[in-house]
Amino acid sequence: IENGKKKDDVCKCQEKMHDLVIKWIRKIGQDQSAAIPLLQELQSHYGYLPSEGMKMIAANTKITPSQLFGVATFYAQFRLKPIGRHLIKMCHGTACHVSGAERLSTSVNNSLKITGEGNDTTYDGSYTIEKVACLGCCSLAPVMTIDDEVHGNLTGPMAHKALKKHADKHQEKIMNDQ
Repeated sequence: IENGKKKDDVCKCQEKMHDLVIKWIRKIGQDQSAAIPLLQELQSHYGYLPSEGMKMIAANTKITPSQLFGVATFYAQFRLKPIGRHLIKMCHGTACHVSGAERLSTSVNNSLKITGEGNDTTYDGSYTIEKVACLGCCSLAPVMTIDDEVHGNLTGPMAHKALKKHADKHQEKIMNDQ
């Protein structure tokens, strides 16, 4: 047993990933120009870029592991870690920045008890916070989205209230409310 799964389950999962990767390579190609579309397929299926999937792409294409990792870390669209069940996008564009986006991000992180450098997901995997350059809602600055819900003209307490309402609706827990 590995990580709570039977070894056969782990092998079947890897076989399935291998089959998917081969299917994507046949559809997209195996040259270096296929790196972004292959990574997009991998992330679209898994929600992030699992290292095993990236290794399989490298092993079956003309793309080296370092080239894949370089592409994955260069583009903001790619994630190397799994995301939570709900994605919060915090706008840090110019309008939001001057309207207090950094304070708002700190408040949301505190509400969700997300601390430490590099941490962006709650301990239970319910929420992930992502800083974005612009959400296109400048007149609502500062603004955040929770999944597809837009919340604007926010203060810390207003953001916490929006989080609590969302959590209640989706039967999630907000750490400060337990």
